[in-house]
Amino acid sequence: MEVVKKYFGDTLTAKQLEQFEKMRELYAEWNAKINVISRKDFDSLYLKHVLHSLAIARVCQFEAGARILDVGCGGGFPSVPLAVMFPEAQITAVDSIGKKIKVVEEVSRGLGLSNLKAVNARVENIEGKFDFVVSRAVAVTSSLMQWTWGKIERGEGKGTLPNGMLLLKGGDLAEELALARHRFDIYPIKDIFEEEFFAEKVVVYGRK
Repeated sequence: MEVVKKYFGDTLTAKQLEQFEKMRELYAEWNAKINVISRKDFDSLYLKHVLHSLAIARVCQFEAGARILDVGCGGGFPSVPLAVMFPEAQITAVDSIGKKIKVVEEVSRGLGLSNLKAVNARVENIEGKFDFVVSRAVAVTSSLMQWTWGKIERGEGKGTLPNGMLLLKGGDLAEELALARHRFDIYPIKDIFEEEFFAEKVVVYGRK
């Protein structure tokens, strides 16, 4: 939790601080029942999962009413930390694996998040339009675009960046992004957070 306070402590309300604090207890409880975070990673929950998710919040601030789709949300990253950070945004977290959605639902309920909806489905079957698509290490960019690009509404209304796609990725992405045939901006997370864990990690942004 200290690593979250290090970067966001001055901007968080008392309620948000309480919600971030409570995440560890809730994830510990549900991870023991349904393993969605590896045992060896759990001690680094705030660094490797929560703070990593919040790199998106440093690249783009979501405004009230922003509609965000988290593709392949797993146990709720980045959707759960983003829902706490942006309580007036509307976040839909989608995963095709029901037990992962169960964890997201229960953690969300425990945190009192009214702005997060967890859906057990394939993202291709999700209806409606969104301002932003977010995702963390789910699929190659071209596949994510194939599944979701048509669901993103073109515009500049609900965030500090124009509507588009914000992806948490790592490693050499040159070939992957070339195959996606779209212009992307790369934000190295090492320029946002100083911890060694983020040395090779980036936020990839594609404008609709």
